[in-house]
Order: sequence, then structure tokens, then C-alpha cells
Amino acid sequence: MHITEGVLSAPVLALGAAVTIPGLWLGLRRLDEDRLILAAALAAVFFIASLIHVPLGPSSVHLLLNGLAGLLLGWVAFPVIFVGLLLQALLFQFGGLLVLGVNTTSVALPAVLCGLILRPWLARGGKPALCAGLLAGAGAVLGTALLAGTALAMTDQGFLTAAKLVVLAHLPVAAIEGAITLFVVGFLGQTRPDLLTCALPPVTEGGPSC
Repeated sequence: MHITEGVLSAPVLALGAAVTIPGLWLGLRRLDEDRLILAAALAAVFFIASLIHVPLGPSSVHLLLNGLAGLLLGWVAFPVIFVGLLLQALLFQFGGLLVLGVNTTSVALPAVLCGLILRPWLARGGKPALCAGLLAGAGAVLGTALLAGTALAMTDQGFLTAAKLVVLAHLPVAAIEGAITLFVVGFLGQTRPDLLTCALPPVTEGGPSC
């Protein structure tokens, strides 16, 4: 989901940057060497998935898969999503550099919150882990739509109708991403359960490394 350049007011742009900068700092502090490959893979998945636009009425929607990134990476999802949005702005003029902070906050913050809330369910395995995938996938998209709509509404009340349409248009996307994230978590649980375990913060200093 990209808000284009020149739409938002300066205070909203500043607020987005003010949230993104500490998010990046926290994410980079938690990006250890063991999770570099996973972070790079999820950055590539986010970059590609959000380039595929599906026409929906007068607009279009696209996958985000930010819930999956938040579930597996926590705060590291912030720099992962930032890099994807930065490359899309530079290479394809999606979004823009001035609005990059708002777009990063809109996509990454719900992903991180879903991850922080739902990641402990991964340790239980089975149905709780699948529920975590479903809720993270759907919840992160809905959170993104709500934040993007809020940014539009804060800029001008004339955007209120557009903000409502943004949220409504992403209801089917939330359902699809919930199903996709559920499937991925189930697949990883069968083939690479260590990736789900390593998504959790270590309980002790001698905890398992990824």
C-alpha cells in the first residue's frame, strides 16, 4: 500500500518520519547475523508481492505479507519493509521519498505489533501457531489500511471518503493474506520448525541460535 508523493500534509509526513526512525533503530539493533538471510528473503518477498497489483473497482490492491515479516522477525520487520519501500520508490516511483516515513510506519508498525502479540503462540505449535499466522496476516493488513486511512484523514477531511475506501478495499486482501500466512506457518512448522522457534526472543543468554 503506497500513499503517493504530494498528498499528505507536512505535519503528517513529519509524524511518519518520527515513528519510522526509532523503528529502524530498534530493528537494526535486533538484526543479528543469524537472521540476515531470513530478513533478506522476507524483504525480497515483500518487494515482489507488493508489486503485483490486482484491479479492484476504480483502484487496485496488492499483497503485502507484512504480517509474515512481523511474525518471524519482530522489530526487524521495520528495516526489512523500509528497504523494500525505498527500492520501489527509487526504481518504480511507487510512493516517494518524502512519504517514505508514513508508508513505512503504515506497513511496518502493524506488522511489528502483530508479531509482538502473536509470536509466543508459535512456540505452542499446532493450531495455536496456525491461528497466529492467520491473525498476523489479516491483522497486519487491516492495521496498515487503518493507518493509511488515518494519515489521509489527518491531512484533509476531504480525504475521509477515500480513507474509508482504502479500508474497505483491503478487507479481501486481509482474508487472503491471513490464509497465505497460515499456510506458510504450517509449512514451516512441518519443514523448518527452527525458523519459528528462532522467531522468538531467547529466554536466556544461552538460548538456541538460528
